Amino acid sequence: MTTLNPAHPVRRRPHRSYSAIPGETPGSPPWRVLKSLILLVCVVLVLLPFLAIISTSLADTVQVTKAGGYVMWPDHPSFDAYKALLNGGLVSRAMLVSVGITVVGTALSLFCSIMLAYGLSRPGSYGHRPVLMLLLMSMLFAPGVIPSYLMIKQLHLINSYWSLILPGLINGFNVIVLRAFFMGIPKELIDSARIDGASEWKILTRIVLPLSKASVAVIGLFYAVTYWNAFFNALLYINDAAKWPMQMVLRTYVINNAQLSGGQVDVAAGAPLPPSQSLQAAILVLSIVPIVVVYPFLQRHMNKGVMVGAVKG
Repeated sequence: MTTLNPAHPVRRRPHRSYSAIPGETPGSPPWRVLKSLILLVCVVLVLLPFLAIISTSLADTVQVTKAGGYVMWPDHPSFDAYKALLNGGLVSRAMLVSVGITVVGTALSLFCSIMLAYGLSRPGSYGHRPVLMLLLMSMLFAPGVIPSYLMIKQLHLINSYWSLILPGLINGFNVIVLRAFFMGIPKELIDSARIDGASEWKILTRIVLPLSKASVAVIGLFYAVTYWNAFFNALLYINDAAKWPMQMVLRTYVINNAQLSGGQVDVAAGAPLPPSQSLQAAILVLSIVPIVVVYPFLQRHMNKGVMVGAVKG
């Protein structure tokens, strides 16, 4: 057995830290400055397109014509493009349709997904394995466009708002995430409530859901973003332009570059129509604002809800 001699202390090797800058450690001021510059460049590159869209929507006709398209900073900001769109009826009606579909669809999807996930999370529930296999198969084999259209037509849902909600009512991935979270709740807690005489509905509403707020909030955000951004169902099933959601308006007048007619925008008598670039940019801003406003309230639940459900699955 080797003993240490106090007269000859053990020499420790100096700690080596590898850095992209020769002679500098990751915690040194030059390294921190470099990381800050890289992050600043990334932020600028991300924000520049948003700034260009917002600035173009606020620019007047002279500046848009002079710039030949997008404007990076408006000299004389004006809300004429927004007033023309919202007063014309097309965009305001589409906004109401999108909000209604998103609210109703998210509520129904959350209710159905929670019911299905809770049933699948209880061992021994009736039809547990067959239903779970069907759910997993739905994630692997998506129905085709023609069978989906024929089914919607047979249900007499063409030109109905329900055709924008029912086809995507339940998402298999979201149900699996909720099921994994529900299965992670301690079994003893549920058994004690069942011994006290609590029904399954009371267990779900009084115990399971209060403990699953983060996961439910994240799944609700997933459904809301899906309903808000969906346009393909409207393209297939909605023939009446008065029932178009916001994303269908965005696709028609921004992506396809269709011209807005006089009945779809409203300007003062004798006033010129705002430039098409400003109208398109304003439509794009209006289609983004609701999700941007809602997301910060649910962002703190994102990592917790998704990661916990994934790890416990």
